[in-house]
Amino acid sequence: MVNRVILIGNLGRDPEVRRLENGAVVAKFSVATNENYRDKTGEWQTQTEWHDVVVWRNLAERAETQLSKGSQVYLEGKLTHRTWQDKDGNNRKTTEVVASYFRALNRREGGDSNNGYFPSTDDEMPSSTTSVAPAKESAPAQTTPPAPEMDADDDLPF
Repeated sequence: MVNRVILIGNLGRDPEVRRLENGAVVAKFSVATNENYRDKTGEWQTQTEWHDVVVWRNLAERAETQLSKGSQVYLEGKLTHRTWQDKDGNNRKTTEVVASYFRALNRREGGDSNNGYFPSTDDEMPSSTTSVAPAKESAPAQTTPPAPEMDADDDLPF
């Protein structure tokens, strides 16, 4: 079974960041995605969907510094549903995307030559999903395979 969400959209508001008593950091923000289509008359229409997004710990701290209202963002996560009671005691239900990765897509300030679209050290996926073994320094990596031995009497045209 798979529960995976991938969104590319624009932030509807600055991330709302809270620091909990146990030291955990959580950020919430909304992301708008647009779908364009032609209606029956041939006119282009845009349908906007709003998604509530939650990020935790290091991602929440990054969201606080890197994201702001109107920013374009790519994010991956999972869809969650939770119920809670409002201040009047009414049962409420909400659907959220709990993001495990995000990448700001806007051009970075200061004329960064990569236009903010290429990975940086801040963009590494969580270590729980990927693992890379450290490279050995003692053995040099071979860059090209050895050339096959050629027979001088070989007269094949290819």
